[in-house]
Amino acid sequence: MAASCPSVSTLVAAARCVFGRLFGEEAEVVACAPGRVNLIGEHTDYNQGFVLPMALPLVTVVVGKQTSGQNVTIVTTTEDADEPLRVDFSLSSDGSLSPGLPSWANYVKGVIHHYRAPPVPGFRAVIASSVPLGGGLSSSASLEVAFYTFLQQIKPDDADKVSKAVACQQAEHTHAGVPCGIMDQFVSVLGREHHALLIDCRSLKATPVPLADSDLVILITNSNVKHSLASSEYAVRRRQCEEAANILGKASLREATVKDLEAVRDRLDDTTYRRALHVIEEIERTVQAAEALKRGAYKEFGQLMMESHNSLRDLYEVSCRELDELVSTAMEVEGVFGSRMTGGGFGGCTVTLLLAHAIDRTILHLKERYSGTPTFYVTTPSEGARVLSLS
Repeated sequence: MAASCPSVSTLVAAARCVFGRLFGEEAEVVACAPGRVNLIGEHTDYNQGFVLPMALPLVTVVVGKQTSGQNVTIVTTTEDADEPLRVDFSLSSDGSLSPGLPSWANYVKGVIHHYRAPPVPGFRAVIASSVPLGGGLSSSASLEVAFYTFLQQIKPDDADKVSKAVACQQAEHTHAGVPCGIMDQFVSVLGREHHALLIDCRSLKATPVPLADSDLVILITNSNVKHSLASSEYAVRRRQCEEAANILGKASLREATVKDLEAVRDRLDDTTYRRALHVIEEIERTVQAAEALKRGAYKEFGQLMMESHNSLRDLYEVSCRELDELVSTAMEVEGVFGSRMTGGGFGGCTVTLLLAHAIDRTILHLKERYSGTPTFYVTTPSEGARVLSLS
């Protein structure tokens, strides 16, 4: 009943086939990096707070080989990507590249631009991915980190994983124009099988949180809607948080308490106040949720998920009717601990923590009651970026 996603080996085989057909030779390097789902801690990463994501078995793979000279050819097999699906360009000696069209190629150009061991040599590469575009599962970070991992094989850097995540974040800032926090790239690089990661987005330290109970599963439900507000409203929310922190006299909302916020309420407009209140409370919720997960207190974790969703809906105003409908419908099923929207908002996915024996019942209930056409992924925490063998 859940979506059947191609395995990593199937993606690699398909990408290698395209590479051979287009270029008449065999690829020599294969790298992959996962998408992610955030269990709790939404819109806290760019406020230097805590987040609790996990890496997914949904991945982007890059196959290719180095070439002589400075020419680059990149092909994507992703049908939903904007055309053209093939891009050719030349590298400058300093590795600088300007964004342009198609937009999907800007993520690759940004990674090349910020790669930490320039100059990057010429190469040919083919991309294949099982991470849905626009679903809030970070297809962009998956692509960035997979491509950085590919570049590490043809021009090695110092292999520092945190610096790698930061470089991929910078790529998204400068070449995709999205002022994202560090969470997506960080967990795509450092994800661990059977663990969520509690990431401190100020210190960039990560604490693995076990999530290996065989009685539990994570259900991701893609609403298959994406409202056009998503990218523009993200930037607005970030500015509102920065404004609130400035009025509070703090470097970020991570340093603020609800008491601090109440003390300056008369200096904040109502919207900015509500944005800041969500972030301050969500940071605390995320720390509490990680502790609950460590103790196996799944009901408590689920309650915190619900509080997170309600806050995102009412205070941060980034949910939408479809996401609210999926969350409330999931909570009607016995065996479901908690559910919430995940990702930037205005569409995309929900994430639900539930008992494994309740999965079929939950999916059926959602199919019957949800007004749209959802896609389901039953998943567990997976490994981060890695190099794959061609054999």
